[in-house]
Amino acid sequence: MMVLVWSPAFVRTVKRKTRRYPDLLEAIEKSLHRLEMDPFHPLLHTHKLTGHLSGTWACSVDYDVRILFEFVQNPESGAEEILLLTVGTHDEVY
Repeated sequence: MMVLVWSPAFVRTVKRKTRRYPDLLEAIEKSLHRLEMDPFHPLLHTHKLTGHLSGTWACSVDYDVRILFEFVQNPESGAEEILLLTVGTHDEVY
């Protein structure tokens, strides 16, 4: 099980998106739970990004919505955590 760290930008984006599309909240919550349990769960379609987003990973919430994140080390415990960066449509996040 991984620890999810919500960046301030991720929190703002989730609030904005779910205010506009309330049905999206449940799908985001399911994806975050899967990501926490197994970052490479087949339903997430997790993949590493290249180019200007090199070092960042993406997973799917639904057909068009993605969550961008990074694997980071916790400075205190040394444990690997997932830093949630943003959420949005394919065109918005790439």
